Parts: sequence; C-alpha cells; structure tokens
Amino acid sequence: MTPERYKRLRETLDRRQSDLTILTDQMHKPRNIAALIRTADAVGIADVHMVWSAGARRPYKGTALGSQRWVKAHTHDSMADGINGLRQQGYQIYAAHLSEQAVNFRSVDYTRPCAVVLGNEKQGVGAVAESLADEHIIIPMMGMVESYNVSVAAAIILAEAQRQREAVGQYNRVSLTDDVYWQLFFEWAHPQVAQFCREKGVAYPGICRDSGEIIEPAAWYRDVRAESGALK
Repeated sequence: MTPERYKRLRETLDRRQSDLTILTDQMHKPRNIAALIRTADAVGIADVHMVWSAGARRPYKGTALGSQRWVKAHTHDSMADGINGLRQQGYQIYAAHLSEQAVNFRSVDYTRPCAVVLGNEKQGVGAVAESLADEHIIIPMMGMVESYNVSVAAAIILAEAQRQREAVGQYNRVSLTDDVYWQLFFEWAHPQVAQFCREKGVAYPGICRDSGEIIEPAAWYRDVRAESGALK
C-alpha cells in the first residue's frame, strides 16, 4: 500500500458520519439507487438503509461506479422495522414528503443523529413512513413540477446536512467507533483478503495502524491453512 492511499483511506474514514443516514421506501430503479449510494459516499455517510417491495430487489452495483464498496447497505423487512430500529438508536426521522405539516428541508437539524426517508419513484413515501416520521420535509419548488427526481432530491437534502455538520465541526472529529473504523479500513484496504475471511469464517488478520499493511501475512496465511484446511 502506498503512503498516499493509506492517507486517503484514513482521511475518508476520519470524516465518516456514523449518525447520518438515509432509508429508502421500496425504491427499485437501479440508476436511482446507484445515485443515492454515490451521494451518500460523497457526504460521508457510512451506512444506508433500504426496504424493498416484494420481488423488486435488483442489483445496482453495475451503475454505482464502485461506490457500493465504500457504503454499507442494510435491508429491513418493513418500513416499521427500519424506522423503529433507527429510532431505538436515537435517530430523528425526516421523511421527504409533501403534506400540510411539511417544513422547508433547511429548517430541520441535521447535526443530530438523523435519517432521511426517501420514497419510491411512483408513490413517494408510503403511509407507514408518513405516520412514523418525526418531521415531513419538502424542497420548495419554483416551477410547474411538484417534485425533483428522488436521487436529485436526496443530493439537495444531504448537501444541506453536510453544510450544517461542517459548520459545527462534525467532519473534524472521528465519528466511528475504533472497532468499526479499523474493520472498515481493513475491508477497504484489503478487499480480497476480507472477502476470503468472510467466506471461510475466519477473523481478519492484524494490521499495522501506522502503515495499513497486514502484519506477517505469510505467517497468518499459513496458520489459517493449518487450522481450517480451507486451502488446498
């Protein structure tokens, strides 16, 4: 690993926001999902959450331009499960939804732990998310159309979240826990070894935190082969 790549990975992880996320409500178009993943990475989101409609799940990796490697996607069986799980972790739930009580998206506080709920391309946010959200937010429109494309709306809202968080210095301090930080570093820096470990059910090898390199890789490889017989 070059010093430049090590530095880039560390700087990116230093800015990752562990308490800012999005939750999609039965979104299914691969290009929109790919755009959301790219936007999440761009604003420093570590994890996104998704609820799929029955039979609608489609791969998006081909159009995400590799950004799915940097952002973890978590799926939930229902919107109630997704929202309640996030709320139990202390998240405020902001649903992008046009309603009588909706407020300007700039008026809510994104510096607190929060999740932005985004509806699917046809119906928008569903009834469950509408009822469970803490706030409904809208982007003011100045033209004839009533809404932006969902991926564009996400980018606009998350850019505001980034602006608010930058203003109070949240990107200047590490948000991830130490264990999560170095697990992600390993997966980013050594993706093939990480995949091997997941497939074989073995722990990641130790790494030197000053360089990002695996500590004595040949010895680790030999021990894994001897203990598990996984390799022939």
